[in-house]
Amino acid sequence: MKNAKQLLTVVGSAMLAIIVASAQQVPAPAQDVAAAPQGAPGAPAPPPVRASQFADPNNLPPVLRNYRNVTRQRLLRPEDENWLMVRRTYDGWGYTPLDDITPSNVSRLTLVWSQPTGEVGAHQAPPLVNNGVMFVSTPNNQVAAYDAKTGTLLWRYKRPRPEGAFIAHPSNRGLALYNDKIYYGAGEAVVVALDAKTGREVWAKEVFNNKINYYITLAPLVADGKILVGASGGEFGVRGYIAALDPDTGNELRRTYTVPAPGEPGSETWPKGGEQWKTGGASVWVTGNYDPETNTSYWGTGNGGPWMGDQRPGDNLYTASTVALDVATGKIKGHMQYTPNESFDWDEVSPPILVDFRRGGREIKGAINVARNGYLYFLDRTGGSLRFVEGKPYVNQTVFRSLDPKTGRPDIDESKKPGTGKEATYCPSLHGGKNWPPIAYNPRTRMIYIPANNNLCQTLVGVPVTYTPGRGFTGRGPTSGPGTTLWPGATHVGEVQAWNVDTGQRVWTHTYRQANWGPILATAGGLVFTGGTPDQNFHAFDAATGKLLWEFKTSSGVLGPPSSFEIDGKQYVAVLTGWAADARGMGQTVALLLGEPVPNVPEGGAIYVFAVE
Repeated sequence: MKNAKQLLTVVGSAMLAIIVASAQQVPAPAQDVAAAPQGAPGAPAPPPVRASQFADPNNLPPVLRNYRNVTRQRLLRPEDENWLMVRRTYDGWGYTPLDDITPSNVSRLTLVWSQPTGEVGAHQAPPLVNNGVMFVSTPNNQVAAYDAKTGTLLWRYKRPRPEGAFIAHPSNRGLALYNDKIYYGAGEAVVVALDAKTGREVWAKEVFNNKINYYITLAPLVADGKILVGASGGEFGVRGYIAALDPDTGNELRRTYTVPAPGEPGSETWPKGGEQWKTGGASVWVTGNYDPETNTSYWGTGNGGPWMGDQRPGDNLYTASTVALDVATGKIKGHMQYTPNESFDWDEVSPPILVDFRRGGREIKGAINVARNGYLYFLDRTGGSLRFVEGKPYVNQTVFRSLDPKTGRPDIDESKKPGTGKEATYCPSLHGGKNWPPIAYNPRTRMIYIPANNNLCQTLVGVPVTYTPGRGFTGRGPTSGPGTTLWPGATHVGEVQAWNVDTGQRVWTHTYRQANWGPILATAGGLVFTGGTPDQNFHAFDAATGKLLWEFKTSSGVLGPPSSFEIDGKQYVAVLTGWAADARGMGQTVALLLGEPVPNVPEGGAIYVFAVE
């Protein structure tokens, strides 16, 4: 990167983010955004909704009167027509078995209804659907229920922010359904239970201490009759943990810290006699996946605190790891650490999807993680533990010379590792080869689909930092040159990649000129749906070939995971749109690097529902 200034336009910003623009493949016919009610690009955002609107329990519409409670058995074996949790199934596949929408008819996919959410900003939640009722969460503590067929608002819940609450990111990544309730993580580190029929609050419990900058963005996970939840805050010196709550009362049953205390397993990876573990990070801000056969949930953890590992010598378990959590006891029964002594801001919060794959003529009870550090990991989850099988880069990566073939531990090029007073440039950037947006898996194609970002590199340097409760604790200093640069000769950043899980080989790649923040939906009909681009398009690809088949321009950028459901024999695809946060900031960065105009993306949120007509 010595000649970066000659090759690249430079952007040095403390907060990066990514956007994606026009695809380099021949575009499919796009439908006109004017078909979307109240959602024309550039139109002013609707005013925020300030008050809750509850359903009258004595005068419920039929779709709410007929609401089916979401039992443990239904979560274990959800009906094809419903989407009952953030990735539909516990294994995290993001896959619908519905197959009416196919490559041969997706060109006829048409907007059925659209509704503004009344909020602006990053809408990062999937629409959940249970027996014709759709539930969505939005930024700024809002949950709403709609008739999934017509778009009629059934009720709306708005939770006021407490005075003085700290919210670093007001976005929310979804809900959990269980029995007759909806569970929601409010930004101020409070978990709320709502009555599914009326939207009224049943209970609310502070689970994490917001005064020291714990806050919640993830969707709770219902597993083994418990509500499991983690919190953000790794940049503020928190000590990450996963809490288990009673679903009826919200009372905390137990908590599992992701940074061990002295004497606990893993504590030997922290400085002996030091107190770094108390502010060690490893926050949990993406919902885990769950294997009911072993009663094990799998959670990803974030970076260490502060960012520079030389201020906390050692491997620092369980930062930048996947932890296998025994749901019955709360014990950590296994782990895979991807970057020991992590110093790159590579949070590894995305959990692995649970997929059995073949290697060497045998089937492995597997877990597959597309890590932020730019490597794709195939793991063995037999018995609920985690063992390394194979790893390989899926984007340009300069930090690892190799992985140990038995353990997966990386051999790190120390010249690429930043430290306190030591500036270093490395690839991928601190946003990683893939950030939080989830991958998807199609069991018919045997492929995973990755929303990747390639060709971005980062320069970081650390400065000494002292922990003060409620203050930033990154220890990131100003660099002598650009903060973000392009890989020499690169002409694109965003990608959608397809990999065969049995061969471990890439099958196809679709490139975007700019970056990709699009969560992915895979369908039994042979399609891949995703957004993530600042052109505001929602895309459909052929799952087998990667050919772009259809796109629709929405009123904003699509950051939410799509979902699919069926009513009266018709398949629908639904997604939230609403642009901001890292996608907006990195869009500006990437545009400058590519010498293009900075995208001006409207940020008003809306729900879009499509079907073949």
